[in-house]
Amino acid sequence: MTTVSAIHQVLVAEGSIEVRRQGRCGPTLVFVHYWGGSAGTWDAVVERLPADRDTVRFDQRGWGLSRALPGPYGLEQLADDLLAIVEGLGLRTFVLVGHSMGGKVSLLAAARRPAGLVGVVLLAPAPPEPPVAVTAEYRNSLSHAYDSARSVGAALDHALTATPLTGDVRSAVVRDSLNSGEDARLEWPLRGIAADVTDAARAVDVPVLVLAGEHDQVEPPHVLRRHLLPSVPRARFAIVPAGGHLLPLETPAEVAAALEDFSAGLGC
Repeated sequence: MTTVSAIHQVLVAEGSIEVRRQGRCGPTLVFVHYWGGSAGTWDAVVERLPADRDTVRFDQRGWGLSRALPGPYGLEQLADDLLAIVEGLGLRTFVLVGHSMGGKVSLLAAARRPAGLVGVVLLAPAPPEPPVAVTAEYRNSLSHAYDSARSVGAALDHALTATPLTGDVRSAVVRDSLNSGEDARLEWPLRGIAADVTDAARAVDVPVLVLAGEHDQVEPPHVLRRHLLPSVPRARFAIVPAGGHLLPLETPAEVAAALEDFSAGLGC
């Protein structure tokens, strides 16, 4: 059971972002979606949280309802937007919950040590130190993953998921993946994924939970152990059984339970 979302328009550079907020019990969980995702990526997770849990969801700059916002679309700008939302909503205590690309954005935002930040949860995050496998050839190939509905489907079937998505969920993921401007779509594979944000990760001074999908082919657990954990001094690492890369969509109950457990000691 969930409560009805309230819609807020929050000012950011060169425009505004529509934010969905519901619940009243903090700390507020601020969700930051993956490359190709949307606010809707988190729906199944939010539905499994307590009805009064305060949550915030939005489409990042260049995607979905925020597609019309002009660039730049780099990680620092996305972190600026994230903190503008936190400030615009007047959040008193909050946890950043970043998935994949959203994990890297969350680390950059957390490194600035904003008032009220009490924790960070990273789901299948892109590591702050890019693995050697992230070559120019790999990035160019990745940049074509969302060229068409067919290519998105292939990415879902062969890389992004360990548990097939079906019906409305799959259709929504395909639609989200195609709902961006070209510059926003290309920013992550051509530049963001290769950006080294190790210094920012080391500056994070709040508890961090890292969730890795057991069968994630994009950011496998062994890659995160090697390329993320050494850079995040206060991180706790957990593997989600049977999960692939799209944890919020494949294993929403497990993600919701982990978020509640992590937030339990942080107050309401």
